[in-house]
Amino acid sequence: MLKKIAGIAVLTVASAAVSLPAVAGDLNNALGGGLGGVAGAAVGGALGGSTGSVIGGAVGGGAGAAVTSNRRERTGAIVGGALGGGAGTAAGNAMGGRTGGLIGAGLGGGAGAALGGNISRSNSYADEGERGYRSTGHHRKHRKHWD
Repeated sequence: MLKKIAGIAVLTVASAAVSLPAVAGDLNNALGGGLGGVAGAAVGGALGGSTGSVIGGAVGGGAGAAVTSNRRERTGAIVGGALGGGAGTAAGNAMGGRTGGLIGAGLGGGAGAALGGNISRSNSYADEGERGYRSTGHHRKHRKHWD
């Protein structure tokens, strides 16, 4: 069974690596978090049963999101991928056993990484405006004001 899961994981990672340049932004984070969550849950489940798969799904979801995210999105994507991967694995284990846990890890890790990366990126751009890095309209001295 482990050989079958490992073969599927290798094939999935290889196809994702080929297609990574074609996707961008949140989809990229979702792909990394999902693949990492599945791989982590598979390894954790093989080593430590149900509890190991939940921990592995969380660690793998965060690690996969970290690899695929950019600087502005990284912190949120890691936290979201880890929370989503762990929660998805736990829910999947409860509903569908080991296979359900793997599916849950993929879906939860992907969704968490995409959402966390999006929130982190939005906050990053908002912080720039407060710190004066972006133009906020200070170059308006030639505007005429008519009464």
